[in-house]
Amino acid sequence: MDAIRKKMQSMKAETDDLYKKINEYEETTKESNCVSDKLDCDIRDLGKKVQKFETRMEETMEQLQQSSSKMEEAEKEFKDKDDDVNAQNRRVLLLEEESRISVEKLATIVLKLAVMSKDADNIVKGCRHWESKTMNNEVEIEELDKNMREARRIGSDNEMKYDNIARSLAMMEDELK
Repeated sequence: MDAIRKKMQSMKAETDDLYKKINEYEETTKESNCVSDKLDCDIRDLGKKVQKFETRMEETMEQLQQSSSKMEEAEKEFKDKDDDVNAQNRRVLLLEEESRISVEKLATIVLKLAVMSKDADNIVKGCRHWESKTMNNEVEIEELDKNMREARRIGSDNEMKYDNIARSLAMMEDELK
């Protein structure tokens, strides 16, 4: 009987130990399940975050492509405008050269006019006959008047050209600013 009692006590002790182990395993299982659930939630949250990042990345890539195309268009437009500016600069240089040539022609004409005026004075002084002197003066005066009108007309045209060039240059400078 003692043996049975000892056997019962040892079985009870073993049963209690097994219940303790079962409780420990159940607690460990509960803790592991809680940790697993938490990690599953974390994985889901991370999946959502990854999905959001992928969406943002796609949006950013689309924006980048749009920006790239806009930049290419802007560069093309800049190149076109730069070509226009270069063409206008060449045109301004040509107009300046034409203006310089016109000014030189005007100076030459004015010099010729001065020489002709001096010659006319010498002719007036050198003439002995009043009729021939008057006739020569009338002819000379008509030529000089014609040349002077032509010189004034050329001078006036050149001034108008210069004013137009100056306005064009000012507008171009304003456009460049």
